[in-house]
Amino acid sequence: MKVLGHRLQLLTGLLLHDVTMAGLQELRFPEEKPLLRGQDATEMENPDAFLSVVDTDWKEHDIETPYGLLHVVIRGSPKGNRPAILTYHDVGLNHKLCFNTFFNFEDMQEITKHFVVCHVDAPGQQVGASQFPQGYQFPSMEQLAAMLPSVVQHFGFKYVIGIGVGAGAYVLAKFALIFPDLVEGLVLMNIDPNGKGWIDWAATKLSGLTSTLPDTVLSHLFSQEELVNNTELVQSYRQQISNVVNQANLQLFWNMYNSRRDLDINRPGTVPNAKTLRCPVMLVVGDNAPAEEGVVECNSKLDPTTTTFLKMADSGGLPQVTQPGKLTEAFKYFLQGMGYIAHLKDRRLSGGAVPSASMTRLARSRTASLTSASSVDGSRPQPCAHSDSSEGMGQVNHTMEVSC
Repeated sequence: MKVLGHRLQLLTGLLLHDVTMAGLQELRFPEEKPLLRGQDATEMENPDAFLSVVDTDWKEHDIETPYGLLHVVIRGSPKGNRPAILTYHDVGLNHKLCFNTFFNFEDMQEITKHFVVCHVDAPGQQVGASQFPQGYQFPSMEQLAAMLPSVVQHFGFKYVIGIGVGAGAYVLAKFALIFPDLVEGLVLMNIDPNGKGWIDWAATKLSGLTSTLPDTVLSHLFSQEELVNNTELVQSYRQQISNVVNQANLQLFWNMYNSRRDLDINRPGTVPNAKTLRCPVMLVVGDNAPAEEGVVECNSKLDPTTTTFLKMADSGGLPQVTQPGKLTEAFKYFLQGMGYIAHLKDRRLSGGAVPSASMTRLARSRTASLTSASSVDGSRPQPCAHSDSSEGMGQVNHTMEVSC
């Protein structure tokens, strides 16, 4: 097994090296300490550390969908044709445990003031959720995706920019495949496009017999190195998963995620009638994350002209928690690449607004105008499609490995 693991690690390293050597641009962001902003080890041991909310403007809703009620928390209201930012958390978490650190980060709030933000909790995973009755059939991953149009319709969104982690990334990708006209862009962290084979399935079953559910989930969220070396963060999440999330409901979600099928996507041109994500996509994974192999494979299956691959240094399985500053900056570039937020403040400079043209390195060749302020306050920007008129310039490739 050690030899096999070494070969897989070597193969992954060679693949990433080939991607980088193919002419892709490397970007570097300023380092952030791999701890939660404004929190020390003592604070992270507090079971309520990730549940505090800076804003009091969030409103909770229970929305009826074809597959049951869906708990949603929203801040703001739709403004013109601006998309909503819609999030979906990973298994074992809920929107607070997964996204509070990221959305409470100072620079992230500079972004979200321009958008309505909508957090979706998977059925029965929200804080204080009642246990499902005996015999309850948890929705499949496809059905979880099919619940989201009810959210979009309920709030009157025209389209959304999705941010998903792990299982939530899979749900949002499936949502974009089924309802492409409702999705403007996707940020997918730790996505695994593959269903579990019988070996993986057997390993999961064996793990369930020898480990508690929280520990099993922790091995999905964190790498073995993190479990050993980042004990404060891991212990905090162990307490959260054990005490905040209903264990019976979590078991149902965990079982369904491990029963998922392959995400039916292929790079355009590789197979006849290939299905792919039509919107701009930013794939994110930490350089020390258990999901790295799956994200690399997902990257190989997406359109390189509309996909950005962000590999974050000094980050493990939860980059939105351990490196919110880096992720926020990358998200700014991603939004600007789609024509949103013409000017942004940069803390590293003198404090003035920075023209978008100087901050679009992650989307350097998109055809949409990045200087149109109307994309924030009015009309929807044009899709960021590759132009065939750029003959002689070579094919534009937006897929890149980014070492932060």
